[in-house]
Amino acid sequence: MTDSAKRFSQNPILSPKDLTPSRPGLEIACLLNPGVFTFQNKTWLLIRVAERPKQKEGVISFPVLRGDGIEIIEIKENDPDLVATDPRVINYKGADYLTTLSHLRLVCSDDGINFYQPDGYPLLQGEGPDEAFGIEDCRVALIDGTYYLTFTAVSEHGVGVGMRTTKDWKTFEKHGMIIPPHNKDCAVFEEKINGKFYTLHRPSSVDLGGNYIWLAESPDGIHWGNHKCIIKTRKNSWDSKRVGAGAAPIKTEKGWLEIYHGANSEHQYCLGAFLMDLNDPSKVIAQSEEPIMRPIAEYELCGFFGQVVFTNGHTINGDELTIYYGAADEFVCGAKFSIQDILSSLKYNHAE
Repeated sequence: MTDSAKRFSQNPILSPKDLTPSRPGLEIACLLNPGVFTFQNKTWLLIRVAERPKQKEGVISFPVLRGDGIEIIEIKENDPDLVATDPRVINYKGADYLTTLSHLRLVCSDDGINFYQPDGYPLLQGEGPDEAFGIEDCRVALIDGTYYLTFTAVSEHGVGVGMRTTKDWKTFEKHGMIIPPHNKDCAVFEEKINGKFYTLHRPSSVDLGGNYIWLAESPDGIHWGNHKCIIKTRKNSWDSKRVGAGAAPIKTEKGWLEIYHGANSEHQYCLGAFLMDLNDPSKVIAQSEEPIMRPIAEYELCGFFGQVVFTNGHTINGDELTIYYGAADEFVCGAKFSIQDILSSLKYNHAE
């Protein structure tokens, strides 16, 4: 099946070889899942850079943050206490570890296609015990001159949502863990509705419930409550196993349009969309029956973790939606869509 994405002919626009590791002894395994924003008339990506030590034969090694430094843990591949069936996560002596350590790095572009790393901007790295396994997959929302960064904070405590805010991208205020584990895919609306901040997020349940999209509201953009489940997985569908929000919802005349990812039991990740009421985003008006984007290009099918298209950032120019996305958990790519085409592809819920 095809999809409605007009992929950049230059894809992948960034690969691991295009950036340098953050410190000696590490290599970049993956570039993926950038947050996107405009600043100083440029398009900026806040890319997740996943690093690991150079791998030696017969040994699995991975980095963990310890205080201000990084500790490299090495385990022999034939160690009976090692479970290493997933390229992303290993289990050793009953404890889970990530095979890579992620930080967030800024790159910018004048044309939205050719990106470079500017001087004078810091790397955003994990800090403290709740971010010891790194920070990942940042969404960026601009509200009243402040950029809100929501990202996945990973540690032995679990996977939760961290937040930092900035106005200049050089100094940041930290707000700690705003939604505790297990939670991720937190996308803040870029304007208040009836005086309140709103966000989408995704708790994870292994026993009862599932990986569903929830809505929350806040008086200040930091403290969240009144959580409501609004999108669930669908049996025998492309989004049967998990769903999660992409970037900040897009305001249209028909409602708030959210691009989201869905995965099936084969761990194939596609993109779809749903529409929320402008005045009450807990009301879902319409949703994609079929994906608007599937992993079909070679760089989406083959990589660190194949069969994946995953977005948490975009830019908007009139009807043109430019989605930046992670492909196969290894590359950063771009694709263009028509917002009106996405809206017209949705199946509307007439039960209201």
